[in-house]
Amino acid sequence: MILGALLDLGLDANRLHAELARLPLDPFELEIASVNRNSLAGTRCRVVVLEEQAPRNWATIRDLLSASTLPPAVRSQALAVFGRLAEAEAAVHGTTVDEVHFHEVGGTDAVVDIVGACLGLSLLGVERVYSEPPSLGSGWVQAAHGPLPIPAPAVAELLARAEAPMATGTPIQASTPGELLTPTGAALLTVLAEFRRPGFAPAAVGYGFGEKEFPWPNALRAWLGELDATEAAADELLLETNIDDMNPQFTELLVERLFAGGALDAWLTPVVMKKGRVGVTVSVLCPADRQRDLEDLLIEQTTTLGVRSRPIDRVKAARRLETVTTRWGDVRLKLRGWRGRVIDAAPEYDDCLELARGAEVPIRDVWNEAHRMGAVFVGQRWSPERTPSLRVVPPPPPTPIDDR
Repeated sequence: MILGALLDLGLDANRLHAELARLPLDPFELEIASVNRNSLAGTRCRVVVLEEQAPRNWATIRDLLSASTLPPAVRSQALAVFGRLAEAEAAVHGTTVDEVHFHEVGGTDAVVDIVGACLGLSLLGVERVYSEPPSLGSGWVQAAHGPLPIPAPAVAELLARAEAPMATGTPIQASTPGELLTPTGAALLTVLAEFRRPGFAPAAVGYGFGEKEFPWPNALRAWLGELDATEAAADELLLETNIDDMNPQFTELLVERLFAGGALDAWLTPVVMKKGRVGVTVSVLCPADRQRDLEDLLIEQTTTLGVRSRPIDRVKAARRLETVTTRWGDVRLKLRGWRGRVIDAAPEYDDCLELARGAEVPIRDVWNEAHRMGAVFVGQRWSPERTPSLRVVPPPPPTPIDDR
């Protein structure tokens, strides 16, 4: 349902499938369909597995994701989701994380659901996710271990660990048994989302439909928008720590995990510390509600003895992603908006790098062409909605000259 909602918001299905191809998985397809139930239109996305696969354990999934060529932040988010799920399953079954065997959530379809959700949020340029208290459902569900009460034990454990609020079921839901929140959905929400509704200006709304039929539309509604300026500025912090006794190569993974943990930005600044020692200041810009998690991460992943924090106020330009098609393939552009106009269009480096490697051409050629195509956006009236992709016709090959 999450994938369906993101696609309904405007996520490019071809781009999503191309990014998912970075996973070393069994063959699968995305079956995407427009759905209309109870006069509500939306999108349903179903993962169709083309070959049977054996159940995976946490170690197998961890190795699979680690070996993928997914963007580092997406890979770290997916690992965090599966890691949280493994901890919950281990607690429920009275075993260790390394001995946990995923059943329903270890199949190719579940891996695609989780990684696809992380990818979709990234491709849409989403920086923060919020959720209403989720509805759980009632009755019993058939699982690999037999019938289980709803919410499933793993769902209950995930919500308890996150101290997440739960919605009060409506009378119609109480009279219609069924599972409304799966372990996969619970893991994604408890890792990626904050359980509150912020002040924001919505730009789009999408509906992702599930397979089950209920008396009400079985859909997840997702809003895409910009936080109010007061909301965005009121709860952001700058975390900092100085380090002079850690292998500098370790900072690459540190920054990757900071972004996966909810950092809005992270950077390193060289400094000279006491006794002339060369060190580095790690700076992290983050939402206030992520402070404790990121402080834990800094202390656990570095050699620091403490972390400073202070509230900040900042002005932010609007942004959105567009896609242009160069002669070598698609490149995403990051558009900046200010005072109602587009003021810049910058090609995504990772896209240019991938195309340059594949075509064995200088990366500047790919970047320059995407940048030239993006110039058509500059000066346009700002809109939070995406526009159709631009396409460039490759120039014809030069005509051979006969100099005989």
